[in-house]
Amino acid sequence: MPPPGQTQLPDWDGLKLRVRTLIASHRVMIFSKSYCPYCTKVKELFRSLQVEYYALELDITADGPSIQQVLVELTNQRTVPNVFVNGTHVGGCDSTYQAYHDGSLQKLLGDCKVAEPYDYDLIIIGGGSGGLACSKEAATLGKKVMVLDYVVPTPLGTSWGLGGTCVNVGCIPKKLMHQAALLGQALQDSRKYGWQYEEQVKHNWEIMVEAIQNYIGSLNWGYRVSLREKSVTYLNSYGEFIEPHKIKATNRKGQVTYHTAETFVLATGERPRYLGIPGDKEYCITSDDLFSLPYCPGKTLVVGASYVALECAGFLAGLGLDVTVMVRSILLRGFDQEMAEKIGAHMETHGVKFIRKFVPVILSLQIFIQVEQLEEGMPGRLKVTAKSTEGPELFAEEYNTVLIAIGRDACTRNIGLETIGVKINEKNGKVPVNDEEQTNVPYVYAIGDILDGKLELTPVAIQAGKLLARRLYGGSSTKCDYVNVPTTVFTPLEYGSCGLAEERAVEEYGKQNLEVYHSSFWPLEWTVPGRDNNTCYAKIICNKRDNNRVVGLHVLGPNAGEVTQGFAAAIKCGLTKELLDETIGIHPTCAEVFTTMDITKSSGQDITQRGC
Repeated sequence: MPPPGQTQLPDWDGLKLRVRTLIASHRVMIFSKSYCPYCTKVKELFRSLQVEYYALELDITADGPSIQQVLVELTNQRTVPNVFVNGTHVGGCDSTYQAYHDGSLQKLLGDCKVAEPYDYDLIIIGGGSGGLACSKEAATLGKKVMVLDYVVPTPLGTSWGLGGTCVNVGCIPKKLMHQAALLGQALQDSRKYGWQYEEQVKHNWEIMVEAIQNYIGSLNWGYRVSLREKSVTYLNSYGEFIEPHKIKATNRKGQVTYHTAETFVLATGERPRYLGIPGDKEYCITSDDLFSLPYCPGKTLVVGASYVALECAGFLAGLGLDVTVMVRSILLRGFDQEMAEKIGAHMETHGVKFIRKFVPVILSLQIFIQVEQLEEGMPGRLKVTAKSTEGPELFAEEYNTVLIAIGRDACTRNIGLETIGVKINEKNGKVPVNDEEQTNVPYVYAIGDILDGKLELTPVAIQAGKLLARRLYGGSSTKCDYVNVPTTVFTPLEYGSCGLAEERAVEEYGKQNLEVYHSSFWPLEWTVPGRDNNTCYAKIICNKRDNNRVVGLHVLGPNAGEVTQGFAAAIKCGLTKELLDETIGIHPTCAEVFTTMDITKSSGQDITQRGC
């Protein structure tokens, strides 16, 4: 019988001969359909192995339905892709991938290079939090693992040890400098609590930096010891793909070695973005330089409104420095904007100056901002000239230090990904992956900040790395959950959040389906020194159509990270407003505010607090 919709009987003998000829004359023959995602996946597998294939698109070929019927008779397989290797029927997408993973595909390919034994089961490029977590977990599961980590020095020559951004130039030193600033505030408060001291109190930048760097150094050493104990090979070398399953590793002396692995994990992280204007790399610093800066930065201009920008501006001001933040548009893009504006207002109240609507840009061939060095030194003197985004007015001012914090770029463009066919988002350099952190090239995975559309947080990278290793080598099926991840911005008034920003919640659920409960609060510790009443603020965003389930929780106040962490677990469990109301608070604490909220935004009632 002819296939449905086909009236003229085909030349079956001729079609069978044609199919057999196609199978016999091509090393890899794929009977495919152009719109089929499984066909695309199989093609990407062979492309990643640099194996040529011939694909016949049955939805485009005139005799496609008849050829597919011949294939059914020949293989008893009704679906596409239908894959043959050196004349042997492999099967569909799942069968082809299974053959790849168990090595039988490589044997069928014969002289394919991937059939050679690998040096390692797993090579991880990047020795940050995610990469280290993945490597140690894989080694614990009995695999032979290598980690490559290499820090390209900043334009000013700053570099650091094993452990990645968080440990060396991110979370750890940031939180410690934030703590230094909080201690300064505590000293002021202490007089109201009866502490008397005659000696003038001042801050010594060099002592702080030395202590913090000593602690970071101990962490660097600890990571190396941990890798050694788990028999993970560590190379302080720059990794770059040169062919499928093979990388070139170049150390600081330019010495090159080559290594192969069955599987690779990209964990290269990000580095600060520069402005692309005259003087930025010559005279400005980034967070990569700040935490080991051997001298006090003095009067500082922070360019940017990211969490890095505001955190750095906050602790620098808390240490007594003259700090200005230059903002292009909004603060903390991607975060709840009500909370962001409250953070900015608090920082301004406490001495941080904000220059709004000025931006470092280049239009046509005319420079609209530049940084000039007026005097060398530690620190020196710089002149910054900038143009408003809303008019012709110019801004010009002298600073000792200019800190650029306008965002970060993924470290993916110079590691040979194009050589093996790994796709990246060309706009931002980030790597698209599926829900198992697998790239379009089957043997290459990616975790951490370089993932396209995922959160850029250290605990997320650690979790993803561990779970990936367990899926690859431990028989697990648990995937990393990127929903309702808590985070905290360590500005002078800390901001903790879990779930959706209010703007995002409105987009997702509609304003009419939400109820926002909110309250100001006054930490008891602040009452005696008379500090900042009704500055701290908390709110929860509830979905009325889902039993008032909490879809967003936000708190602005001391120890916001500690507060948010506990509630994050509750949100994971489906926290509702009713459950919060039934929870008895711990008194007197900041966190108890979430158990006593009874005022909604929609009511318009006053949330001013007159006591703790």
